[in-house]
Amino acid sequence: MSRELLSAWQTTLRHRGDAPAVIEAESGRVTTFRALEARAQAWRAAHAGPLARRAVVFALPNGSEWLEIFLGLLHAGAIAVPLDPGEPDAGQQEVAAAIRAGFRWTGTRLALLAPAYRYRNPELCLLKLTSGSTGRPRPLAFTDAQMLADGRQILRTMGITRRDLNYALIPLGHSYGLGNLTIPLLAEGVPLVVGSLPLPQVIAGDFARWRPTVFPGVPPVFRGLVESAVEPAALRSLRLAISAGAPLPPEVAREFFRRFRRRIHGFYGSSETGGIAYDRRGAATLAGRGVGRPLWGVRLALRRGRLRVCSRAVFTHRNRRRTGRLGWWSPPDLAALAPNGEVRLLGRRGPVFKIAGRRVSLAEVAARLRRLPGVRDAWVGAGGGDEGVLGAAVATDRPLGELRAVLRADTASWKLPKRWLLLREFPATARGKTDTATLRRRVFS
Repeated sequence: MSRELLSAWQTTLRHRGDAPAVIEAESGRVTTFRALEARAQAWRAAHAGPLARRAVVFALPNGSEWLEIFLGLLHAGAIAVPLDPGEPDAGQQEVAAAIRAGFRWTGTRLALLAPAYRYRNPELCLLKLTSGSTGRPRPLAFTDAQMLADGRQILRTMGITRRDLNYALIPLGHSYGLGNLTIPLLAEGVPLVVGSLPLPQVIAGDFARWRPTVFPGVPPVFRGLVESAVEPAALRSLRLAISAGAPLPPEVAREFFRRFRRRIHGFYGSSETGGIAYDRRGAATLAGRGVGRPLWGVRLALRRGRLRVCSRAVFTHRNRRRTGRLGWWSPPDLAALAPNGEVRLLGRRGPVFKIAGRRVSLAEVAARLRRLPGVRDAWVGAGGGDEGVLGAAVATDRPLGELRAVLRADTASWKLPKRWLLLREFPATARGKTDTATLRRRVFS
């Protein structure tokens, strides 16, 4: 296996061994870098088995145990497959079977699974699972060189150093968490404090006690903070607030700045590419005009309305050995590039359905809805097969009659949704993304 990530970890141990690595906010438990390594080695010794090049599925909440098992798997040459912490046993077993994992961590033991796939590339150490718009898990295999590249591109672009303290609410195993929390801790010694709960008053309490400086969050959490009674002084230790996972409404960014005198910096990435763009000054996020410019080490081009992302962190097909080489990927989002390199997202390229005998692009209708004044987000789907019914969920405070009246002025009748769901805020998954499965069920039930 490639030793780049473990080599970086050994450097961290030499320089930061006795420093706090993980603070668990609720219990106050502190784990040093050296103690984390000792527990990882003990876990590996206690769970001997043919782990090399085998996928190992585990689902744990954020904390030192998550990191010690992840490290133990790295030491064993295994391929870690972190799932969302709330994934039930049945769901874990289903995922493990779908990707032909070799083992599943049950919480107390490594359960041997069969038939298992043994990966050819010895440099692989991680499978990210992404569902995209399908809802079905799709494994993406990464080397530690690609993971290191993502973490270091993020740190260099955002100016995060080991003097910072990361606030960990997003899952450590999600692509966002891996790039902004896990790899910075392992490779560069950036410590983290594990947040107790994603509730405004609890977050304020964690900040008052532990004084984190960097907060990678998601839009619902920042909206909760601006709508709460949390005192502005509660977040005075915060120097860098980052929002990703879904578009952040500009009114939330502006209210956060007014209340807490801190700008939120938009961040855009994907499971396949890691970080792509970042709003360094926070001005684009305040104005709602885009998600910033490419990260250091990332090159962008536009082809047929979609970004082409090139960097050393990008997923490469068929887990071939490509250490140190640039990979490329085109996310499904439609985008535009400003002359200054700023990225503006225009919605996702979506399927075309026949509605009343005419072809309708779901992405086009959703983009039109998002341009309506007072609309924070929109989702559009079709139900009933190819000759279906158009339905829309809209995050807004405007009444439906007003939305329909504005649309009728410039939108063909067959492109007008027949089923509507108006919400103040869209439901989100544990990864901070819009829960489209819930929206579809509510729109078409």
